[in-house]
Amino acid sequence: MLDALTIVLAVGAVVLAAWCGFAAYRDQPTKDWHFIGMAVVALLATVQLVVGVVELARGGKPEQGTVIFVSYLLGAFACVPAAGFMSLAERTRWGSATVAAGGVVLAVLELRLYDIWGG
Repeated sequence: MLDALTIVLAVGAVVLAAWCGFAAYRDQPTKDWHFIGMAVVALLATVQLVVGVVELARGGKPEQGTVIFVSYLLGAFACVPAAGFMSLAERTRWGSATVAAGGVVLAVLELRLYDIWGG
């Protein structure tokens, strides 16, 4: 897999988490700019999903197993959109906190994906 893409996605997730965490600290709900940030991170996760599937189709083998790799890849793909939809339901500071938590989870999933692939 592309190490650079994994690093960029993990850094983007941490930046999104810090940004939304700061909004939660200031008692603000998620705003349009936060959703644009989530869209950028979700787009990067989509690119990573495609790259991961292509690598598997070309014969690449994750060191720790294909099933666990695909499971983490799908989890990383769904993490930020799920947090974004949950923040729409909770239009208080806790919506921002939810997205911040989703960003932290995505960053951890990226580290684990890197390890599963054999980084």
